[in-house]
Amino acid sequence: MKVVVDTCAWTLLLRRRARAALSSDEQFILASLKEAIRDGRVVLIGPVRQEVLSGIKAKAQFEKLRNSLAAFADEPLTAHHFEEAARLFNLCHSRGVECGSTDILICAVAVQMHYDILTYDKGLTRCVKLLRAEGLMR
Repeated sequence: MKVVVDTCAWTLLLRRRARAALSSDEQFILASLKEAIRDGRVVLIGPVRQEVLSGIKAKAQFEKLRNSLAAFADEPLTAHHFEEAARLFNLCHSRGVECGSTDILICAVAVQMHYDILTYDKGLTRCVKLLRAEGLMR
């Protein structure tokens, strides 16, 4: 099954932090991402690409990361994805679960395309848990 990869997972793969310093959750996410890359199951959306590339001060580092991500085409997003994101946001909000714009868009793509989500972000994880409880995600 394809998997929409959240910014935090990409950051684990692309940053310079020593692998030994990763938590067990981070190590699991990193191993899962590497496996998804090998299997050709990675889904990248434009807003996540933007988040990964944002805040990089050195031009050379920006270009290196941009070139690394160039291997992954963006999942085409349509009005339906954004409308679904708004619907899911409203649902989560009505249940007291807050979700950021990119996080809920990740959920919308996963719901509509029947993809999994790869993340360890606590906010996104809360949204996914609620959407699973509502029977919208597996």
